[in-house]
Parts: sequence; C-alpha cells; structure tokens
Amino acid sequence: QVQVEETGGGLVQAGGSLRLSCAASGRPFTSPVMGWFRQAPGKEHILVAAIRRSEGTTDIADSVKGRFTISRDNAKNTVYLQMNNLTPEDTAVYYCTVGRAIFSNYHSYNYWGQGTQVTVSS
Repeated sequence: QVQVEETGGGLVQAGGSLRLSCAASGRPFTSPVMGWFRQAPGKEHILVAAIRRSEGTTDIADSVKGRFTISRDNAKNTVYLQMNNLTPEDTAVYYCTVGRAIFSNYHSYNYWGQGTQVTVSS
C-alpha cells in the first residue's frame, strides 16, 4: 500500500508564489512517476506536472509552462511543485499522485493524496 500526503496549499494574491510538497511512503516505494493534478470547481481533473523519478524528466501542462516547476528528492520520496506568477485561474484543489508512467487520464493512477487547496485572489 502506498500513502501520499500533500502539504503547502493556501491563499495567495495574484502574482504570488506557492510551493507544494508531496511525500509518498510504502514498503517498498518503487513507483517511477509522481505528479500533480488539479481540479477547479465544476471541472475535471487536469494533469499539471509530472516527473519521472529516475531520469528527472518532466511533463508540464501548457497552461502552466514557464510558471510551474516540478522537482523531486528521491531520498525522501518527495516531489515539489513550485508555482510562480499565480493567477486566479490556478485556483483549484491540487492532488498528488504516483504511478508507473505519465498519463494525462486521472483514472490511470492508483494512489492519491487527500488534496490541498490553492486559492489565488485577484
């Protein structure tokens, strides 16, 4: 069983920054991919960013490219989502997930955190 826990959400003004963290645990934790989805009110889950833990290669959604960065610390089984120049359109619940490959389909992942709210005020 894999446990996933996010931290770091909150309220920020437009143009501000937030850093989300996601720690995964389980014995052994071998999932090759960790990533972030977000879900705005009334909308579907959207893949924001994902990283291949071994190579460090990333997939970033076009809507956040240049503003968001995903990184990892494999020793801690942790990934980070650095979000800069936030806009009200980034307001959503952000969910961390782990998986065997990078899929854009939310249903392709088996393990999820509880989500953390990010609210960007104008």
